[in-house]
Amino acid sequence: MKIKFNSRFKPIIFSLVVSVTFLAYSTANAAIVKNNSFQQAETSYNEYNGMVVDSKTNEPLVFASVSVVGSNISTVTNSEGSFSIKIPNDINNASLLITSLGYHQMVLLVSQMKKTDNVIKMEVAVIKLPEVVINTPKNALSLVKSVFANRKINNSNEHILMTAFYRETIKKGKKNASLAEAIVNVYKQPYSNLKNDKLELYKSRKSTDYSKLDTIALKLEGGPFNTLSLDRLKYPDFIFSEKDYASYRFTYEPSTTINNRAVYVVKFAQKDSIKEPLYYGKLFIDSKTNALASAIYNLNVSDKEATSKLFVRRKPKDVFAYPLSVSYRIDYLEKDGKWYYNYGNAQLTFKVVKKGKWFNSEYTINSEMAITNWKLDNQEEKPSAKDYISKSIIISDEASGFSDPDFWGEYNVIEPEKSIEAAIKKIKRKLD
Repeated sequence: MKIKFNSRFKPIIFSLVVSVTFLAYSTANAAIVKNNSFQQAETSYNEYNGMVVDSKTNEPLVFASVSVVGSNISTVTNSEGSFSIKIPNDINNASLLITSLGYHQMVLLVSQMKKTDNVIKMEVAVIKLPEVVINTPKNALSLVKSVFANRKINNSNEHILMTAFYRETIKKGKKNASLAEAIVNVYKQPYSNLKNDKLELYKSRKSTDYSKLDTIALKLEGGPFNTLSLDRLKYPDFIFSEKDYASYRFTYEPSTTINNRAVYVVKFAQKDSIKEPLYYGKLFIDSKTNALASAIYNLNVSDKEATSKLFVRRKPKDVFAYPLSVSYRIDYLEKDGKWYYNYGNAQLTFKVVKKGKWFNSEYTINSEMAITNWKLDNQEEKPSAKDYISKSIIISDEASGFSDPDFWGEYNVIEPEKSIEAAIKKIKRKLD
């Protein structure tokens, strides 16, 4: 049966271009912006790194938030629980606030930390069920609707200029084939208007080993826009427009905590009667304000042909590419009563099959963005329209940056995982 998609369905976060070529990535719309309107002052800093783990099991806690108290400087732990954060020397008596879904928050004096190999042990937060049940809205759907209806109250209605670190990787099997990283300026629009956020690319580096991609060159269009568009409250039509609610079942899961605050957990999945590929996952909603604190969800990829059409832009006639899994995560951070976009992650694993030939490869593309600093934007120093990057950007190859150990300077980045560290070392050896 051929599925007919209606116009409201907008699931595309990744846009893949599959082509038989060894040529380098397109450089269209991929430029390094030299004028950074949120450039950090040339001050010295101290860097601290370590791991965040469960206090009992010592299991790493992924995507935990690590922020400097009294500032907007922050980062997140990687998939191995590791973090690195740079703190300017002009911040006196600095403290770190560490928060993670389902754990008690921790505040640590930086003066009591080592520069390296810090191990931060977080304790699981236990919710007393009777206290939560009393205040839990009876209808999960009504609660979800209130989240989106109240976004103009719970989320910022100011123009905000954010500094963000972006990373995208392409792996063939378990081997890294492409690594791109960038510092971008995010011109975040108020949640009260319908204008799209804008991005300015400040600094980037990228290296691709095309020999590991067989004869298939994979291009990830959209770059940083992929993760920025995961902001469900700014772009609700990608998953929960008013027409979409009727396609889902919403149910409660046991409550948890974020930042020592009780959080409702709402599980959602498409109804059995809906045949088009929709989403399933969990929403984590602050119990005091009904603000969305986090969302973790996947796309239903059971229909190979239908989901392939959602992601593959161009391909040879004899090649079939379809996703095996598509997962997303978005986290918000609360400050002074308002919630801000803080982290987005999109991961796509797919298979490429060439008809009539022994060609069957599996690829994983991961795209993530972490907000590392922000301030209110007075709109006086906005870049010109030509400096904004296009939504179809493909970051161009610029491997020279990997040879410079101080390439990022004072900018905070997501600590690379061991496999990425190994890939960077290999790139450096090649450049040498």
